[in-house]
Amino acid sequence: AGMAARVSVLPSLRCLFDDPVQIRVTGLQPQQAVTLRASLVDESGELFQAHALYRAGSSGELDLSRSPALGGSYLGVEPMGLLWALQSKTPYKRLAKRNVLTPFYVDFEVYEGHRDMSRLLGKCTNERWFLGEGVKRISVREGRLRATLFLPPGPGPFPGLIDLYGSGGGLIEYRASLLASRGFVTLALAYMSFEDIPAMPEILELSYFEEAVNFLRKQQQVKGTGIGVLGLSKGGDLALSLATFLPGIKAAVSISGSSFNSFIPLKGDGFTIPVHPYDLGRMKISDESGLVDFTDVLEDHTDPATWDCRIPVERSSAKFLFLSGLDDKNWKSDLYCQDAVQRLQQHGREVEFYSYAGAGHLLEPPYLPLCKVSIHRVLGMLVLWGGQWREHAKAQEDAWRRIQAFFWQHL
Repeated sequence: AGMAARVSVLPSLRCLFDDPVQIRVTGLQPQQAVTLRASLVDESGELFQAHALYRAGSSGELDLSRSPALGGSYLGVEPMGLLWALQSKTPYKRLAKRNVLTPFYVDFEVYEGHRDMSRLLGKCTNERWFLGEGVKRISVREGRLRATLFLPPGPGPFPGLIDLYGSGGGLIEYRASLLASRGFVTLALAYMSFEDIPAMPEILELSYFEEAVNFLRKQQQVKGTGIGVLGLSKGGDLALSLATFLPGIKAAVSISGSSFNSFIPLKGDGFTIPVHPYDLGRMKISDESGLVDFTDVLEDHTDPATWDCRIPVERSSAKFLFLSGLDDKNWKSDLYCQDAVQRLQQHGREVEFYSYAGAGHLLEPPYLPLCKVSIHRVLGMLVLWGGQWREHAKAQEDAWRRIQAFFWQHL
């Protein structure tokens, strides 16, 4: 009450996290200089903020899909800039959702002037959910499985997906819950550093992932035509391995992954794919901040001595989509992608790949802000991920569209 301006989020104050919204301010003076600020407090109490300087139009209103930012966290017309530019007050924090049953609350505030933030003119709160209306979340502890199943509302049948994150481990649910909200039965699967699964297993067993595939295939709401798998980083090479060695996988997406088996041997039925050789002595640590750059630790993947570590994707009949950021500071993911893509193309297999200039390693669902550096949960080191703010944000939007279109097409 008593506020001079009205901030609105259209079409609704409630939405899914990956929904674009239109942010508008009305009731300002013509040409008035204002500062808009977004604030979000994550589940650990960490504050993330972004701000931008604007000037109202002649009718005293602002529409972020048309009005350019004149300074602050970003410049120019960026309808969703206040979200993708969110930055933690404490350095090196990654914004991630642990409990998908609650939303992130984003406060949008408009202040008078371009410098001092003393006079608040208006505000509103955008509830951004990770679970759509009617999507069910089911914890799975069946046999060895450590997973969470997400079921879209209705009888289906829906395409089924297995969702794998990277070597940081844990059971990461927010991408799977968003995919379920978009019409996929999705199984988020833990395979390291979770409950009774060790932080760094000595070996990963293909039979564990096969259990997950079988579990998913027997769900009533899952289409019987085949399963999709998507993985980020270490999860990316696992996605390729599943598509290569397990029957019933029809489509695989590798995000910032590699064409060979990384870091942990993979044991199949009568064979084991060894670890691609690496030397941690080649990691570069910046003196002042202790940030670790891993890009050079791996041996040359073109050396035939390393080829027993390759995943023979060309034997798979699955369809593949590869996504990578050209500013990945963790991993030469684009180079390793190209390797798999070339092998597939040589064997006449269908493959799509996109590499994004200015995008880093952690290509996440859209509007999750870029994380350039964070603590690797298993290694306990500050790891460089790379990426430029605006380019990375655009890449995430594009990649998310492509992932969904790819799975709809092939499943």
